Amino acid sequence: MNAIEVNELTKNFGKFTAVDQISFNVRQGEIFGFLGANGAGKSTTIRMLIGILEPTSGDAHVGGYSIKKEPDMVKKNIGYMSQKFSLYNDLTVIENIRFFAGIYGLDGKKYEERKKWVLKVANLENMENVITGSLPGGIKQRLALGTAVIHEPKIVFLDEPTSGVDPISRRNFWDLINELSEGGTTVLVTTHYLDEAEFCNDIILINAGKLIAQGNAQALKTNYIKNPILEIESERVVDSLEILEKEKWVGETSIFGNYIHVILNDSTIIESNIIQILQENNGILVKRIEKIIPTLEDVFIHLIEKDSKKNVQ
Repeated sequence: MNAIEVNELTKNFGKFTAVDQISFNVRQGEIFGFLGANGAGKSTTIRMLIGILEPTSGDAHVGGYSIKKEPDMVKKNIGYMSQKFSLYNDLTVIENIRFFAGIYGLDGKKYEERKKWVLKVANLENMENVITGSLPGGIKQRLALGTAVIHEPKIVFLDEPTSGVDPISRRNFWDLINELSEGGTTVLVTTHYLDEAEFCNDIILINAGKLIAQGNAQALKTNYIKNPILEIESERVVDSLEILEKEKWVGETSIFGNYIHVILNDSTIIESNIIQILQENNGILVKRIEKIIPTLEDVFIHLIEKDSKKNVQ
């Protein structure tokens, strides 16, 4: 069964279409990644799915409830963690936990059980009276997630939950997400960190309000880029990029740290061709050229550029 079913969901703000007839399903218990650049329509979609923004057209069912006809029932049966830190910084840890438990009607024995669980997952045991605003960012995020699911919802929405958090804290946060999924909770998470998408069971890419790709990480890497990809390590990376972009056999280029990724239009191009152009003709030392499997970032850039060109046409 599907935990979330989205059908032709659209949201217009005046003449601007933020979300354009998107449809997808999320299976129960899976981690579902919703990827896109800033302004692509991710947060607008999330706000419609959690029942706080009414769609212009289309509908979605979340936990079996229509977001158009039963938004209040949707809200009661989900957890939500927003982009920005959603707790009260001037309250103590325990005051924040008590506040959110009260919203969801938890009291007595159930409250005590869930309070202990939140403190444990946030690594805040014996720190109940610490002011929340004084906590490190990674701990705050775990506390925010703990309060978002304190009522044990079957579906939780996380809107760029690790934005601004250091890499170690991000990994620890994803360990917690995996624990929730293993316990049967469906997690829909938006992110612009492409490495985080590797942790998702299924992924969709959105650009300018439209879905442009869907599949697990492996499927995205193998199904959407058919041409060879080369990783080139050279001196003067920017100069190398500008020179290669002028070649007809170069489809797309992008910089990855000190390396360049090149998608070839011509599979007959070999290492010596590139060395000749960069090293012999332009005096740029080429240290390494290697054919690679595309990364999710390669796929993301390729699909965004392809979709942007289509929209211009």
